Amino acid sequence: MLPLQFGIPGGPELLIILLIFLVGSVVAFALAYYVYTDAEKRGEDNGALWALAAGLASLVASPLGGLVVLFVYVLQRD
Repeated sequence: MLPLQFGIPGGPELLIILLIFLVGSVVAFALAYYVYTDAEKRGEDNGALWALAAGLASLVASPLGGLVVLFVYVLQRD
């Protein structure tokens, strides 16, 4: 058995980065799903576009970017 010092280089750091990416992806998916289902329920024609914008903003900018898109969506809906 190898000692712990001879593990994968950067193992714990890579695991933390992977977990942050997974949590961010789940948040982006949940936000896009909420926006899409709400838009479809209200009869919006471009619900998929709003969902895509919210999901991509969450992935690219941060979850804060997705929340900004959600805020704009809530303000513009009837």
